[in-house]
Amino acid sequence: MSTIRWTEARTTRSARWHSESATPPPRRVAVADDRMRADTAYRLACEGTALLWRGDFPNARQLLHAMGRRIDRNRSHTGGGPAESFHLHRRARAHRARILGRLLVALDDDHSLALRRAPDVRQACTEAYGPPREPMVVSLRELLGVIGAREWRRKGVEVPALGARIHPHYGVFSPVRGEYVDLVAQAALPASARRGAGPRTAFDVGTGTGVLAAVLARRGIGHIVATDISPRALACARENVRCLSLDARVDVVGPALFPEGRADLVVCNPPWIPARPTSALEQGVYDPDSAMLHGFLHGLASHLEPGGEGWLILSDLAERLGLRTRRELLTVIEATGLRVVSRIETRPRHPRVRDSADPLHAARAAEVTSLWRLGRV
Repeated sequence: MSTIRWTEARTTRSARWHSESATPPPRRVAVADDRMRADTAYRLACEGTALLWRGDFPNARQLLHAMGRRIDRNRSHTGGGPAESFHLHRRARAHRARILGRLLVALDDDHSLALRRAPDVRQACTEAYGPPREPMVVSLRELLGVIGAREWRRKGVEVPALGARIHPHYGVFSPVRGEYVDLVAQAALPASARRGAGPRTAFDVGTGTGVLAAVLARRGIGHIVATDISPRALACARENVRCLSLDARVDVVGPALFPEGRADLVVCNPPWIPARPTSALEQGVYDPDSAMLHGFLHGLASHLEPGGEGWLILSDLAERLGLRTRRELLTVIEATGLRVVSRIETRPRHPRVRDSADPLHAARAAEVTSLWRLGRV
């Protein structure tokens, strides 16, 4: 357990330090309140000093925004090519997160926030961090993400393919980009999954919120086994499956990549970008060294029933950014005893496609998301 220490009213104090991005506790901590100017806060944060906020909560949010504006004045320029632009963009985002992460708040032993005009964050923190045990210090930026995740979980995300809402938990990738869900909802089922004799089975590998398992159940697959390596995702998927009254047909198991046995259909929507995530929230987007993609492809053939198919849902954004080539993907598919049966494609519809100020706009505007239908050789 990490501990953070600071001096306040001439007394040395300490509390448990928590960071979802595994950031170590800061070595220097100064107490700050409403008298702190944004220029001073920004300078101290850049020098490595964390600021433990003791003032008004809305003022803390305003200070965080003001510090962010100062960081954004020095935005990185576009690189000489897509890959360089991507790495510059990631470096700038990491720098921004590091500086803004130095504005801290203290949570009491019941997860309450003892600041003027502070919201009640106890339920949000319990959902993200688990039951309260003792006082702890977190970054304000992380806490705002926890509060936002609570609202996403409460309101849910409308999924037209289900005609229902999916409720993402903190740290679990939300199905806000609906094109990959639509691909799974519209693709013709393999013949082995349509046959009348025997059970029709499917695996949803890396289920996340459970949305694809739910779509397969609504399409008539008799038994779906959903897996994930994340305990948060497993809890989230179980809750969504239960709320959709699909728990009699969908089993959520893990932590594991594949369940035991074979299936007529194995579906996987791995993180699309081969880069290292900097927080739990990024694990649904970034896959270091394409580890999950390769793990799925290497294990797929041994988990398919005769005549079965694996559905790999993958964006070509990594290819357009120069982080992976199509030839590299096809080589792995061939090397793992698989063949490409066919592929269906769609274009993304999210707002960033139209954001010309995004340094990665050219790649995003041309992006294609595909459902690769794979069979055994």
